[in-house]
Amino acid sequence: MIRVGLVGAIGYGGRELVRLLGMHPGAELVAAAELEGGKRLDELLPAFRKLTDVVCETFDAQALAAECDVVFIAVPGTKSMDIGAGLYRAGVRTLDMGADFRLKDPKEFQQYYKAQHTCPELLPQAVYGHVPYYRDAIRDAQLVAVPGCYPISVITPLKPLADAPVDAHVPVVVDTISGATGAGRALSEVFHFPEMNENVKAYKIGVHQHTPEIEQALERAFLVQFTPHVGPYQRGILSTITVRVKGPFDPAPFYERYRDEPFVRVLGAGTLAELRHVRGSNFCDFGWVMDQRTGNLVIVSAIDNLVGGTAGHAIQCMNIMFGLDETTGLQFAGMAP
Repeated sequence: MIRVGLVGAIGYGGRELVRLLGMHPGAELVAAAELEGGKRLDELLPAFRKLTDVVCETFDAQALAAECDVVFIAVPGTKSMDIGAGLYRAGVRTLDMGADFRLKDPKEFQQYYKAQHTCPELLPQAVYGHVPYYRDAIRDAQLVAVPGCYPISVITPLKPLADAPVDAHVPVVVDTISGATGAGRALSEVFHFPEMNENVKAYKIGVHQHTPEIEQALERAFLVQFTPHVGPYQRGILSTITVRVKGPFDPAPFYERYRDEPFVRVLGAGTLAELRHVRGSNFCDFGWVMDQRTGNLVIVSAIDNLVGGTAGHAIQCMNIMFGLDETTGLQFAGMAP
């Protein structure tokens, strides 16, 4: 049984991890840490009454390393770098579900996150946890940077097209919409019910912190015009990706690499992804239309931002790290209706 620790259990991503671990046959949550310890986890998260007796402790890297085989970090961006460094030095395998170890260039991190990285020496050591492309590196990693939810929805359908007849001189246009949980649990007037209900808004156009992560993972093959939106629903990300092509072609052969990927479902031409089919699951679905009139390839992808975009993908990484079948504890369909 894998002994799991979690730093940041009360956020949406951490809470989802606790839920998924409760159904995992090969892993058990044995320790949790918050800035202020002393309370039972089921007191902080009443949904887990009769499901866990873990008491949240104040963060101590050495104590977690002694008690756990692996530790997940689920805290906001810029808050996990010191935590991750402490766990790394304590010798425990770590998966950071936040943003602090994703970007390899500390200058780029400072530009987009408005904070100086305190542990830049660890950035080369962190393995980017996008499973289809980094599975072998994840297997032996001590520190894994779990991808962002927006990036997973964009990188998965776009990366195989790096060698396709695409016009690289025209930016790829990504319009994506997320449920409100994508912004995290922190209080903000923007996400109050009267502000968000029956409303959709775009934000951080041209400056969103996931833009460099996407372009880095795509190995700079594409320039990405990324426009995120938030909508009045709880979870899920739908991304519409418009790619200028040099001429009509069949994208299907470029996606053959996903044939054996357990959580990537290539829907094919004319079948577009929908949130209802992935909600609550670890799947990434996508399909496409080749628009003959405009000369654009339009791809639509869907993930659940809290499972396939955060906690579920992190557990898939853990399974790989510890030699389990990577679908363990994750083989379930989306919740519909």
